Amino acid sequence: MIAIIKYNAGNIRSVQNAVSRLGYKSIITDNSDDIRKADKVIFPGVGEASTAMNYLKERKLDEVILSLKQPVLGICLGLQLMSKFSEEGNTKCLGIFDTVTKKFPSLDKVPHMGWNNFSEFKESTLLKGIDLEDDVYYIHGYYAEPCNETIATCNYIKEFSSVMQKDNFYAMQFHPEKSANVGEQLLTSFLTL
Repeated sequence: MIAIIKYNAGNIRSVQNAVSRLGYKSIITDNSDDIRKADKVIFPGVGEASTAMNYLKERKLDEVILSLKQPVLGICLGLQLMSKFSEEGNTKCLGIFDTVTKKFPSLDKVPHMGWNNFSEFKESTLLKGIDLEDDVYYIHGYYAEPCNETIATCNYIKEFSSVMQKDNFYAMQFHPEKSANVGEQLLTSFLTL
């Protein structure tokens, strides 16, 4: 069973539909026991960092996420909340990845919305079969700075972390559920870890 964490952030049903299309059963939940018992956990979201972190803390889901040993995938806001700190709402985050989330400078069109490819990436089971030229779908006004846990980057105004990994924690800034065949391949790679 796949647990999709409910935490007052949008786009959760799209992720559940994508998981279902790949043949997996999932539940959307903020129940700690359900999350702990799941084979895999997805931490998706579209929303605002401080509001989302407050929801997690009120339900002690921040502690649950940090305690998980099974594979966990953060998507979009999920990735940003796995950083140490977000400039959005001056928010202390989970601190899984040794990076901070910053606002894109308003030098170009913000948010970064649409298709973009990778600028570089490292060898990873998650990225097996993916090419630098493959496009994925982004929509975000904040970005996580590259760090040691960054396994793929993208360039939009600045180089930023597109995919991250540390131990059993994985994260994607883009939306695999909206990224056509490449997104399906990436979700499948995660779900079969």
